[in-house]
Amino acid sequence: MSDFLKHFQKQQTALHPREKTTKTECPYCSVQCTMNLHEEKTIMVSRYSVSPNKEDPVTEGRLCVKGLNAHAHTIDERRLKYPMIRVGGKLQSQSWEEALDWIRGQIQDVQQRYGRDAVGVYGGGSLTNEECYLLGKFARVALQTKYIDYNGRFCMSAAAGASNLTFGVDRGLTNPLEEVPLAKCIILAGTNIAECQPTIMQYFRKARSEGAKIIVIDPRETATCSIADLHLKVKPGYDAALVNGMLKVIVEEGYVDRDFVERRTNGFEELADHLKKVSLAEVAALTGIAPDLIVQAARMYGEAETGMVFTARGVEQHASGVANVRNFLNLVLLTGKIGKPGCGYGAITGQANGQGGREHGQKADQLPGYRLLENPEHRAYIAKVWGFPEDQLPRKGVSAYEMMEAIDRGEIKGLIILGSNPVVSNPNAHLVERALKKLQFLIVIDLFESETARLAHMVLPGSAYLEDEGTMTQLEGRVLVRRAIKPLPGKARLDWKILCDIAHSLGKGEYFNYRNAEEIFDELRIASKGGKADYSGMTYSKLEERHGMFWPCPEESHPGTPRMFEERFEHEDGKARLAPIEHQNPKEVASRKYPYLLTTGRVLQHYLSGVQTRNTSELNSKYPEPMLEIHPAAAGEIGLVNGGHAKVTSKRGTIKLKVKFSGKIRQDTVFVPFHWGDEQCINRLTNPALDPACRMPEFKVCAVNITPV
Repeated sequence: MSDFLKHFQKQQTALHPREKTTKTECPYCSVQCTMNLHEEKTIMVSRYSVSPNKEDPVTEGRLCVKGLNAHAHTIDERRLKYPMIRVGGKLQSQSWEEALDWIRGQIQDVQQRYGRDAVGVYGGGSLTNEECYLLGKFARVALQTKYIDYNGRFCMSAAAGASNLTFGVDRGLTNPLEEVPLAKCIILAGTNIAECQPTIMQYFRKARSEGAKIIVIDPRETATCSIADLHLKVKPGYDAALVNGMLKVIVEEGYVDRDFVERRTNGFEELADHLKKVSLAEVAALTGIAPDLIVQAARMYGEAETGMVFTARGVEQHASGVANVRNFLNLVLLTGKIGKPGCGYGAITGQANGQGGREHGQKADQLPGYRLLENPEHRAYIAKVWGFPEDQLPRKGVSAYEMMEAIDRGEIKGLIILGSNPVVSNPNAHLVERALKKLQFLIVIDLFESETARLAHMVLPGSAYLEDEGTMTQLEGRVLVRRAIKPLPGKARLDWKILCDIAHSLGKGEYFNYRNAEEIFDELRIASKGGKADYSGMTYSKLEERHGMFWPCPEESHPGTPRMFEERFEHEDGKARLAPIEHQNPKEVASRKYPYLLTTGRVLQHYLSGVQTRNTSELNSKYPEPMLEIHPAAAGEIGLVNGGHAKVTSKRGTIKLKVKFSGKIRQDTVFVPFHWGDEQCINRLTNPALDPACRMPEFKVCAVNITPV
């Protein structure tokens, strides 16, 4: 070809760029919206953009602002691209061979000196099912340590605990989202769907347009309240008391489905006796909700032919989180609103794979398929699948925050973190930062140098969602397959491959010989077979053909289970468990020294600890810093100025924040989003008091003092 023709072709390519469109999934919230990634490639540069997938059966072509910018962080030049070791306080590049040699030496040294449990593993709720499964196996086989947990402990553990106790099984939603418009009354408790899962608001708007009554329970008037017929502005930490008042009305005014309760539940008499002692006047005094509004809410739900209840972190992130959710489940069961079209319960998962993360082995006490580590039959089955001696599997460890306390006490000397930023996401973050600095080694696998990675002795470049193949289980319990569509940058490696490489360096390679993510999933299928979260009937090809399948799916001929509990619950007798729930005050209440209640949550533009969204300029520019949301009347008493700054102090520390007046919040309550680190980290103030059953920290309420700056 002549030079002239080559030059002409280059010009034409530059003038007429090649465009490639590939389907993928948003990496952020639990809806897992599918979308189209467009790559426009010229000689000099590639440009990327995103559009919704109009064929998505869940979102029907909707994306939020995070989804529209979800590709930006994956192509950011600041991404980690090489293994890095810290020398003299600065990170220096290493080869993978050098990095793996160093890791092997550190692990072997610590375990020989202090025992196997001196090394811990800490995971994330946005990993694929394959990586969640492999991380649990890595901890128990490659390291043989009992110490593994993950940041999903802070997401749905209270709802999971309540569902297991009440229903005998935990799946986020008992019904598919398409049934929401069939409900004639919907309770949204402690969930701000309009900002946290905006692409599913269509279902709730449609329900309302078809005559459904919607009750929102939240200390703030959030964007979700725009569809509410009734907003109960409950005092933070008093949800169970509020529901006791509603249950009393349900029983006394005859809204109990007696036939359902008799056939399909146990515990009604104990609950009824408990409710006789409940006083609506006392409930009103505790919650700040007038008695007539409590009665109105109970009647709305009780009279409706169909109904659904949804909870999220506002109800769950308390030291009484399990009890709070169980009381909402009492409401569902007493009225018989479950196991039928338009009747059910849903815990609105926050993290991308918060559901799958706890099903397959990241939690301290669990094995794949939602099996229990301390159950001899479960241990024996998984040991057989892994080909590993059952008596060499470790016992259960402790929860995520308790791991940080164990590090602080010196019981854990080395830690491997995959896809999480605990310095920002844990409560009492000062303790967490202090603890991590004590480690002999800290290894962080991530995309960016997060606040936690800045403390690491070694940082390894992991994979972003566009590079990382695998399955995700979204909020409905629908398992989806996500294909890799981009190469890794630099010398970054797939997260699952990094775990396998470390296992091989430790001499455990025979248990970690996988060629691709699908091979890991095929082993996961076998490991989950017969468990409560049974994926054994699923294959990648079936998941792609059907745009996902609902678990349990116990056979390849099985269609999956979109609606649960149609005939029986998962306790041995097939019945659900009603339970009397006593109200418990939050562990900290307002006092003269700390007169306000702090609650935390999300904003639309950011996700979790902000590692990805704060590195996306389009998102960060829209909400660049956390703000203290406070009622103007309360601000006036303190002397705050809208747009000025305030010091917020709890028993655990002080931070300075910009002030934002809002008449949509209770006067005794302030709100701060949790997506920032360092001096803007609100979790430096939050209370690490733990739920006794699920070990969820009490993020959602602590007592604070506020002064102007």
